[in-house]
Amino acid sequence: MIASEHQRALKPNDFPGGIHPPENKHQSTGEPIGTIPLAENLFVPLVQHVGTTALPLVKLGDRVLKGQKIGEADGLISCAVHAPSSGTVVALEPVPVPHPSAMPVDGVVIRTDGKEEWCELQPCEDFRKVAPVDLLEKIRECGIAGMGGAGFPTAVKLDPHSGTEIDTLIINGTECEPYITADDMQMRERAPEIIAGVEILAYVLGEPERVLIGIEDNKPEAIEAMRKAAEGTRFDIVVYPTKYPSGGEKQLIQILTGREVPNKGLPANVGIICHNTGTARAVYRAVRFGEPMISRVTTVVGEALERQRNIDVPLGTPIRHILKHHGAHRGLMQRIIHGGPMMGFTLEDDSAPVIKTTTCILVPTDKELPPPPPAQACIRCGFCAEVCPASLLPQQLYWYARIEDREKLQAYNLFDCIECGACSYVCPSSIPLVQYYRAAKGDIRIAEEEKEKSDRARERFEFRKLRLEKAEQEKEAKRKARREAAEQARKQREQNAEAPEAKAAKQEADVVAAALARVKAKQASPEQQLARAQRSLTSAEHRVERLQGKLAEAPEDQRDQLAAQLKAAQIKADEARQKLARAEDAARKSPSPPSAVDDAADVQSGTAAPVPGASKDKAQSAIERAKAAAAARASMSDEDKLAAELEALKARVAKAEARLQKARDEDDANVDAFATALEKMQSKLEQKMREQNDHGGEN
Repeated sequence: MIASEHQRALKPNDFPGGIHPPENKHQSTGEPIGTIPLAENLFVPLVQHVGTTALPLVKLGDRVLKGQKIGEADGLISCAVHAPSSGTVVALEPVPVPHPSAMPVDGVVIRTDGKEEWCELQPCEDFRKVAPVDLLEKIRECGIAGMGGAGFPTAVKLDPHSGTEIDTLIINGTECEPYITADDMQMRERAPEIIAGVEILAYVLGEPERVLIGIEDNKPEAIEAMRKAAEGTRFDIVVYPTKYPSGGEKQLIQILTGREVPNKGLPANVGIICHNTGTARAVYRAVRFGEPMISRVTTVVGEALERQRNIDVPLGTPIRHILKHHGAHRGLMQRIIHGGPMMGFTLEDDSAPVIKTTTCILVPTDKELPPPPPAQACIRCGFCAEVCPASLLPQQLYWYARIEDREKLQAYNLFDCIECGACSYVCPSSIPLVQYYRAAKGDIRIAEEEKEKSDRARERFEFRKLRLEKAEQEKEAKRKARREAAEQARKQREQNAEAPEAKAAKQEADVVAAALARVKAKQASPEQQLARAQRSLTSAEHRVERLQGKLAEAPEDQRDQLAAQLKAAQIKADEARQKLARAEDAARKSPSPPSAVDDAADVQSGTAAPVPGASKDKAQSAIERAKAAAAARASMSDEDKLAAELEALKARVAKAEARLQKARDEDDANVDAFATALEKMQSKLEQKMREQNDHGGEN
């Protein structure tokens, strides 16, 4: 009576939709799980799971042992990677990987040595003496990932972060995909290890109320072996009718518990954790013997092969190597499919290796799996909606995928599609619906990633703008404080105007003003004007003479231009003579010639007494000297004029050097000005010396 009530409680439910394609299971179940010789090179990708790529721990030339960790998990959603066999690392480079994109990923190439030397392992006799958190860490370190095909890290699944209490553990032994029998053969031959792994999973999850092992009714040998291995445990073996895709996680949960996982939700949200039978065995091997995940059972099937069976093959083994040892007929091969005919994908490169998610290698002939006919227009028959196990509207999703309407696709729950291929299987127009859905999902993910990057960039920009505004406000506050302090200091100085410091400052200002006045008077004196007029006339006459010489020697085509320049120079020379005449008149009429400025200063300081007529005599003598110098200069040759100018410049340079040295000795504040003036005079002297040399060369 108790047994019948228990059986009624475990009566399976059904899920909507589903199909019944040919199973083709018998081809690969005729012999036990076998092995093949070790490949010479193992190509081990650093990403064989859902999540980020593992970080390499080895370098070129390193010798590795079987089971040694060669890749460290990078973050929470990632998996460690281990060496499938002992050997030497011969390359760290992108390697091919089974994926619809056919794009290579970072990997480690190991040249095997055939010794199969294991690294040191850490076995555990009794897992119940170890804390669940430590077992979880051990599972993570061993790189266990879901072996049903999804490849989600097992340690992450066993440690749900939603806070929901887990009351049911489901072990998926459905294996509904046609051709694939890897889980079936493992349940037949390795049922005790699977049950032992289920015990560890239940212990890590805190012993949930129910542990259900679901198996389709088309696997009688596996059902019998699992029931026998589960005797004495509280685990329930639940058998249900065969229908594709009952092995989907959400569909299996609905079959066994009647619960539905919410849209965009996880099984943990409804108190359920689901694992594959192969994953349970891998957990047992990891905990009991310390073995990391370095091999898996894979179905090798297809009429293009001489031998069809299941093999336990090291990860990283090239698929080409597997086909070679199963007698693949290249002429009969239509293509190579990774996975089953419903959810698998075509491999473009048979050098791609077996990875943790390689459930099957299907090598069909054209007769066995004819290529699909060309797609035709949708006839709106509705068959796709009838067989959809997720109760979606595939036809609407198809239209929105074609026009890339991402909002509509998400509104129609595109991401609830498990890509089982049931819609494509029944489509009379042979439309590859799943391919459209996969492409649309990829586009949406890329758009969301770009939006996330854009949002982060905008946040960084706004934060930077806020930070700059705050800094500017702080600077403005400091400037305002300085202005207020300066204004207050000014007012204080005005209040203390009669203080000794203020008087001293005023006296210093008066002295500076007097000095400036003397300089201005000296610059504006008639003697200075007369000297400048004489220099201007000398320069103008020299230019006229130089242009006359050039005009006499110039060719015909340049004479007009030089004649114009000579005319302009003569006009300037006339203007200079007129200025000199005016300066001479001003010097004669001036009652206080420039040389008297110093006398006036001496008189003011008390060092000399004013002498009537002295200023006039000095001015007259200066005029006479200027006239004599002008007359002497007029009678000079060009060489003599240039030599005189050089001597005068040398005298001025010597005087400037003495003045600069004196300023440096006295630590004068005008040292830089004196140095600049000296540099200019030295430059002018060098120029005159070059002119003299050039003139001497012409002669």
